[in-house]
Amino acid sequence: MSARPRIAILTSHGQPSAPPPPEIHLAAVAAAVQDHLPGWDVRSATLSSKGFLEAAMREDGAVIYPFFMARGWFTGKVLPGRLSGWRYRMATPFGLDPALPDLTVAAIRAELARRGWQPEASEILLAAHGSARGPKAAEAAEAFAAKLRPALPGLRLVTGFVEQPPFIAEAARDCGPQTLCLPFFAQSGAHVRHDIPEALAEAGFQGDLLPVLGALPDVPRLIANAIERAQGDEMSPVDID
Repeated sequence: MSARPRIAILTSHGQPSAPPPPEIHLAAVAAAVQDHLPGWDVRSATLSSKGFLEAAMREDGAVIYPFFMARGWFTGKVLPGRLSGWRYRMATPFGLDPALPDLTVAAIRAELARRGWQPEASEILLAAHGSARGPKAAEAAEAFAAKLRPALPGLRLVTGFVEQPPFIAEAARDCGPQTLCLPFFAQSGAHVRHDIPEALAEAGFQGDLLPVLGALPDVPRLIANAIERAQGDEMSPVDID
């Protein structure tokens, strides 16, 4: 008899006003992660699709992978609340993965080389979400920026936020034409498709907007590694209240 597959569930916020597109995108990411995890059953569900996460659980013991950039409101409050009554292991959120800075540095260096830009004459604008609910989202972005700077000597790196100061438009005003705006996001939701370009246009930004970090080619392998690490953690206790 073949061994029962271990279960991993990728979850993200999704888009309440239009749930299907983010759900489809997350399923594609899960399929790519599945290629790196033979013997696993890799599923996906956004929080915006009613009942999808609960349907994906079905049984105790799953590894939950938060495709989020920080350990904030949704990963710390909303997600555990939705999983109340189940036993599971929670992987490190995508944006806090210790391997993500190196992956990003390699991508930035490759992009600069492709354009023929010298690092000391170039800039990075890290465009992040921020949050009015608490400091965790901004802290995650600033900590990430602090890890990138020593690995990219001579390159100026600034941060800007969608929902809190310094806002992206403010941060972008001092950026030169040889600037790459890097969205500190897992998926290309409304903030990335609309809010960030609008803020850049408001600032008269002359640089280029890159894809989100979640679109980097090696991200499925990074997620797979995080899931395997989490498999060795203790499962969450059942909420009996």
